[in-house]
Amino acid sequence: MASEMIKALEDLEKEKGIQKEYMLDRISQALVAAYKALYKRDPQSAPLDNVFVHIDEETGAITMHAVKTVVEEVLNAAAEMTLEEAKAYSKDPQLGDEIRIDVKTKDFGRIATSTAKQVIIQGIREAERGMIADEYASKEHEILTAVVTRIDPRYGSAIVELTGKREHTEATLTASEQIAGEVINEGDRIRVYVVEVRRGGKGPQIMLSRTHPGLVKRLFELEVPEIADGTVTVQSMAREAGSRTKIAVWSSDENVDPIGACVGPKGGRVAAVVNELKGEKIDIIKYSEDPVQFVAEALSPADVLSVQMKEDGKSCTVIVPDDQLSLAIGKEGQNARLAAKLTGFKIDIKPQSQAE
Repeated sequence: MASEMIKALEDLEKEKGIQKEYMLDRISQALVAAYKALYKRDPQSAPLDNVFVHIDEETGAITMHAVKTVVEEVLNAAAEMTLEEAKAYSKDPQLGDEIRIDVKTKDFGRIATSTAKQVIIQGIREAERGMIADEYASKEHEILTAVVTRIDPRYGSAIVELTGKREHTEATLTASEQIAGEVINEGDRIRVYVVEVRRGGKGPQIMLSRTHPGLVKRLFELEVPEIADGTVTVQSMAREAGSRTKIAVWSSDENVDPIGACVGPKGGRVAAVVNELKGEKIDIIKYSEDPVQFVAEALSPADVLSVQMKEDGKSCTVIVPDDQLSLAIGKEGQNARLAAKLTGFKIDIKPQSQAE
């Protein structure tokens, strides 16, 4: 049976990737738990420090012993024994002596065996959850393809199945992380952005989003080879999901137009991103280290006459033609708001007539 156990653990390692050494440790813990159950101790308490288990990694042979202290009156049968009991193991036992006693696992009763089984099963579950967490933690800030398996009608959340090394890894795309106005149905294949992986007692929580600015950045990386190879870099982004995104790009090669690279031949590259985002508008602007130039570009598509930086270094006043004021501010202030997020400056927009 010992050799069969080792083979079973090796098969488990091949099929599910759970290390044999890990499971041997869990089996040792299970035997200690069974010993505690044998003495009717709480199986959820800390393992007794007087019980020792050794499992041969090659043969699976198990040896187990407990060390008990010789006392006048036994208060804890799991760790103590009387002087009379000690005589069966030592010729001349004395009070306070520690006696080593071999523990036979065959003596474990039904309750003890059941306790050991639960510890092993729990160990397998924890190992699987840990591997899932590790796999998706390495994919934080990346895009994954997900299949919508069902919609929660109460909260509008989409339960999705992620494509990974292990099948049936479920996660939740909450309503707040869905693009406003987007209709998601069961069976849809959607792209999601992995914001974070949280580890918990009930297994890992994979936090997904379709509203995060990182989703747009990763989509451009997929569509634009110049971004993927580092020739063109995304310097900053500002997004109001489902409505509009501003993205500032820069090229390390003076022969490569960063805006043209992102737009692509006949606008095909940016169109692919817009299509994935269900029609969200995207403004691509050229990044500049000169804050005056950068702010002027960020207010695109409006024309800017001048940008005056204030002494605090965090705000500026922008002058635009009178007929460009509404365009610069945008609907409900959106264009100015996104430009401020993109540049990091507080922007005060004034028409030319008022400035004069």
